[in-house]
Amino acid sequence: MGKRRSNNNNNKNNNNGSTSNNSNENGLSYEQQVTNMSIEDEEFEEASNTDEGAASALIGSDKTSADYYFDSYSHFGIHERFDVGFRFLLLTRIPTREMLKDTVRTKTYQNVIYQNTFLFKDKVVLDVGAGTGILSLFCAKAGAKHVYAVECSQMADMAREIVETNKLSDVVTVLKGKIEEIELPVPHVDIIISEWMGYFLLFENMLDTVLYARDKWLINDGIVLPDKASLYLTAIEDAEYKEDKIEFWNSVYGFDMSCIRKQSMMEPLVDTVDQNQIVTNCQLLKTMDISKMTSGDTSFTAPFKLVAERSDYIHALVAYFDVSFTKCHKLMGFSTGPRSRATHWKQTVLYLEDVLTICEGEALVGSLTVAPNKNNPRDVDITLKYTLNGQRSHVSRTQHYKMR
Repeated sequence: MGKRRSNNNNNKNNNNGSTSNNSNENGLSYEQQVTNMSIEDEEFEEASNTDEGAASALIGSDKTSADYYFDSYSHFGIHERFDVGFRFLLLTRIPTREMLKDTVRTKTYQNVIYQNTFLFKDKVVLDVGAGTGILSLFCAKAGAKHVYAVECSQMADMAREIVETNKLSDVVTVLKGKIEEIELPVPHVDIIISEWMGYFLLFENMLDTVLYARDKWLINDGIVLPDKASLYLTAIEDAEYKEDKIEFWNSVYGFDMSCIRKQSMMEPLVDTVDQNQIVTNCQLLKTMDISKMTSGDTSFTAPFKLVAERSDYIHALVAYFDVSFTKCHKLMGFSTGPRSRATHWKQTVLYLEDVLTICEGEALVGSLTVAPNKNNPRDVDITLKYTLNGQRSHVSRTQHYKMR
């Protein structure tokens, strides 16, 4: 317990820990249902080889994620290193390869498109944030009449070359620029497809771009893929990791560096959580219907009640998300939860100031407030309120986190 370094690609079939509130009669949680529906049984590769020597100058600068967002996606690698408490974004040689080799992600989109060609046949498709154009290529192969692949970064030039190399230029048109600034050659599209999800679902806030495209170009009965996204919360025991990365700053070779501890506590950690660390049930916080929601719906407050499934300690809350494609012949989608196959999104860990001693059956209650940062809407501000009135712990606290 306390370590999150195990490979949880095989977690799908190991359900000895707690289970989600949303389970079917066979005992499968919703996250397991959508994962099982869309992912074929095969070995999944992890894109773990990174070149840390190519780090960019984000470290020590005043730049926000907005300054680096588009250009970072034109590099061939993105690697997050959580080094002695600071979160450094190192632009190396892989964001694109890491995402393409995230087989849960890419294979799900491929299955959605190839197994539901009736949705794409002779339709005009808009691919928002196309990257290499892989989703556009899938749509072209599925019989789309035409696909407009919009990409803001320098990767658009590579996408155009990829389309030409694969002899699909007559079906796929790559447009370089921001969705909010370009004009499509057509007045309407039948389908919008995008892989817009960020860490914690909403980090980078690309969802607003998808909603803008939907409102401007999608026909009245058009389809957005994926069309549902849900955010979940659970609680974990994580003593060893918290001690190593957070409490370390209280005494560094005899010196008080607790000011750094305060900063590191406010920064959510993106990492892979071992399912055996889960102490409570997993609760649904928010479901977003991408075909109907407005941009304001990305700001919300959701109550939660996490009930302990064993007597243990709680050091952090963990958020993860599911996405669903409900317009398919049958439900398809995937989960980024600790019990599902690992993805590049991993999970988002919110460390608590308190170490909570919780007994089986006791409930940690509270609320989570999420909103885009006012200065940079691609960043996320999170406010956590929690209360535990248990046999061995009586705690009530509010904590603030900034996802940058």
